[in-house]
Amino acid sequence: MNIAKMIDHTLLKADAQKDQIITICEEAKTYNFASVCVNPTWVKLASELLAGTEVKVCTVIGFPLGATTSTTKAFETEDAIKNGVTEVDMVINIGALKDKNYDLVREDIKAVVEAAKGKALTKVIIETSLLNDEEKEIACKLAVEAGTDFVKTSTGFSTGGATVEDIALMRKTVGPDIGVKASGGVRSSEDTEKMVEAGATRIGASSGVAIVNGLTSNSDY
Repeated sequence: MNIAKMIDHTLLKADAQKDQIITICEEAKTYNFASVCVNPTWVKLASELLAGTEVKVCTVIGFPLGATTSTTKAFETEDAIKNGVTEVDMVINIGALKDKNYDLVREDIKAVVEAAKGKALTKVIIETSLLNDEEKEIACKLAVEAGTDFVKTSTGFSTGGATVEDIALMRKTVGPDIGVKASGGVRSSEDTEKMVEAGATRIGASSGVAIVNGLTSNSDY
């Protein structure tokens, strides 16, 4: 198992600075991570730094609350693609899901999927720490119906991150053909292996270097 190629090397903190973005891009090239995941303001820089490499550039949409409008999320996606992104991780409308307004949730996801179609891979963050198991299943099903490529556990900015139990539930719900991304609190190679065994096909972590070197990070994301 090539763990490095499963890792989205992530820096999404509000106070991230240019030199830190440069560092994670250099690390991504060194270890050949799947992607770097940065906030939209850094996409153009990351795209320039990673040009000509196999490392993808990923960004986040409607992040971290998911409470922007579908129109805004679609525009964010289009803008990120213009700046060179090839993967987008969007946050669902969590309040609408809990209100059982499933049509809104589905159409919200679809707005991003359609904006990204043929240009960027889409991952849907359901924010598992705020949902019960039934809501997690429904969120995953709505994401699949909307045409997503992946479902993803967490933003890393809410009350909890990825768990083995949630990954197993999400994998069971979406079946074998949709990607499942574990994010939030994956800090070691042991954590990563457990997530992969449960069904994860991608890992979102700021601890990528520690993970591939068999170490444990104290990072929150």
